[in-house]
Amino acid sequence: MLVWSRAGRIVIWAVFALLFGVLFLAPLAVILLSSLTDQWNGVLPSGLTFEHYSDVAQGAAWKAVKASLVTGFLASALALVSGTWAALALRIQGATLARVLGVLFFIPSAVPSVSVGLGLLVAFSHPPLLFNGTIAIVMVAHFVLISAFTFGNVSAGLARLSPDFEQVASSLGARPAYRLWHVTLPLLAPYLVAAFGLSFALSMGELGATVMVYPPGWVTLPVSIFSLTDRGDVFAGAALTMILVAATLLLLLGLERITRRATVS
Repeated sequence: MLVWSRAGRIVIWAVFALLFGVLFLAPLAVILLSSLTDQWNGVLPSGLTFEHYSDVAQGAAWKAVKASLVTGFLASALALVSGTWAALALRIQGATLARVLGVLFFIPSAVPSVSVGLGLLVAFSHPPLLFNGTIAIVMVAHFVLISAFTFGNVSAGLARLSPDFEQVASSLGARPAYRLWHVTLPLLAPYLVAAFGLSFALSMGELGATVMVYPPGWVTLPVSIFSLTDRGDVFAGAALTMILVAATLLLLLGLERITRRATVS
């Protein structure tokens, strides 16, 4: 229902600002303060320090950053390729078949991530696909969980794409491969970048499946944060959380600029 009066709009915006502040900004502010405080025994923290950041930097934090970035990039790239291929393939199928296969593609995202991790652990613990204890099983877990979102983004882009461009290219004698690489994919570029960004953000924050399958020496940032807080080192966990937030935001801002340039061009 639209609100036409000025007073009504002010109330709506005030409620939105309150909810946004309480549900998003306040928890993030608490984490930031926790990462910068010596101790927190009262309502407000006391003592400003960067010791927690130096502690996690001297530990395995940068290995965790590298593990998260590599896992996120590879899993997102694989999800982008497979999701784009699936969306393009279903586009030329009948409506009923495309709808059924599309629903099947989203099933992994509806299953709890812990269940996905357990399933992969059981499935890939025996030959010929012995991935248990390797980095590959972490990549597979992230790919399974994020591929549906890539497929959904690309499918939405294809639905909004006018068929006129491809029809004109076809009438001029362009082959299917040429139309794909020089017409369809360039028009889909903003959606592809957005799909990659969403997949990467989801991968960077994934914990449930990762904690079930990660091998020694390949500990991602969420797993490191969970381990620190589980041992009671909440302040160090908060510092590592801010590193995770910063790394994810920087990459997403970079992808947003790429998307804007692709849209303008």
